[in-house]
Amino acid sequence: MESTDKVVETVIVGNYVEMESEGKPNNNNDIKSKFSNLFWHGGSAYDAWFSCASNQVAQVLLTLPYSFSQLGMLSGVSFQLFYGLLGSWTAYLISILYIEYRTRKEREKVDFRNHVIQWFEVLDGLLGKHWRNVGLAFNCTFLLFGSVIQLIACASNIYYINDNLDKRTWTYIFGACCATTVFIPSFHNYRIWSFLGLLMTTYTAWYLTVASLLHGQVEGVKHSGPTKMVLYFTGATNILYTFGGHAVTVEIMHAMWKPQKFKAIYLWATLYVLTLTLPSAASVYWAFGDLLLDHSNAFSLLPKSPFRDMAVILMLIHQALPFFITFGFACTPLYFVWEKAIGMHECKSMCKRAAARLPVVIPIWFLAIVFPFFGPINSSVGSLLVSFTVYIIPALAYMFTFKSAAARENAVEQPPKFVGRWAGSFTINIFVVVWVLIVGFGFGGWASMTNFIHQIDTFGLFTKCYQCPPPPGSPPSFLPHVGAPRPSPANITHHHHL
Repeated sequence: MESTDKVVETVIVGNYVEMESEGKPNNNNDIKSKFSNLFWHGGSAYDAWFSCASNQVAQVLLTLPYSFSQLGMLSGVSFQLFYGLLGSWTAYLISILYIEYRTRKEREKVDFRNHVIQWFEVLDGLLGKHWRNVGLAFNCTFLLFGSVIQLIACASNIYYINDNLDKRTWTYIFGACCATTVFIPSFHNYRIWSFLGLLMTTYTAWYLTVASLLHGQVEGVKHSGPTKMVLYFTGATNILYTFGGHAVTVEIMHAMWKPQKFKAIYLWATLYVLTLTLPSAASVYWAFGDLLLDHSNAFSLLPKSPFRDMAVILMLIHQALPFFITFGFACTPLYFVWEKAIGMHECKSMCKRAAARLPVVIPIWFLAIVFPFFGPINSSVGSLLVSFTVYIIPALAYMFTFKSAAARENAVEQPPKFVGRWAGSFTINIFVVVWVLIVGFGFGGWASMTNFIHQIDTFGLFTKCYQCPPPPGSPPSFLPHVGAPRPSPANITHHHHL
């Protein structure tokens, strides 16, 4: 019986053993190899966990207090828990579809050692070209704007350390820095960066928590939220975006030595992320209340200190400096798509591949300068792109892939008992599709685009310094978000002081 099980396992996993030996570091004893293996070649379950967790939280950590001011404390906490669970479920679905696709292909003797599998290829292999085209369009657009948001976040953050340059100029600078991510070959090579990235965001989250509690509540603090539907659903879609970071799930899985171990990794990553996002968002909202409606970056309200500067610097490193983390996470799948489109994906020369990747960075750079609306752009991307890319499409793809009895019977991975097997998993998927379509895309899209258009009407495109405080003695240069009350003179004075 034991030998039979081993045969079945070999059939199921196909060439995973070959991939493991190809992806794993070698046993060479020289110092250079050991150093490279320790910091560069990552493919374990722990590497995947660090990648998922550090990619998921990132700069959204700084906009969650802003979302709490729109939602109120109760809804803010509830939506984080709810969308965290929903995101973990759909990441699980993506992992199952990846295993199904890869196993089928490897039974056909397809070799993936020089090819990175991506989500649109999984859809193509399982459901055909129409699904591939829809998945490719949503995924690439989401990753494009995800990269844009990283640049905007960098410029917004560094401004609170050095305001001698406006945010637009800082965007030019960090755009050049981010271009260096073209030299990172794949997600195999994010081991040390993922680990450091999670340390950085952990520090920042607890800095926000402790600093807000020590600062205490500002004089006359108000916690009015929720007050307007447009604000409520804008905040909800920003949280939808927070837990929709699994657009790169397939690429992270493919970088693993044993991809079949991924299934629960995203859930464990989400649970850790909640220990960062819930205390920090709740504490900042408790301290500053409605002031956050006009300050989408949490750093803008906390007083300048060495601890705040350290948090800003760490978030900057995490987001964009050369070879660092979140921008590369969002952009690397785009690099792969572009390489495949121009026939460079299997090129052995990393220098040639890096040169071929550069055109991908240019539109990202340009869009970050055109739409510098940190906070509102997160909600817009969440409602219009994340809702389909990582919630609706995976749930529908799972149901269509396994709609026939034969497909369910021959599935590589059966649904777990605790969700009710196939009937339970299909029921959950129908709920995900209906909820996200109506609440996330429908109400969320309406609210986010209303707010986003309001930012364009108020500040204009290519604005030089979005939500920057006016010089002392001059009238305020910013207007509140749509539906929000105007700040009182006392609040404006307080902002200048900070």
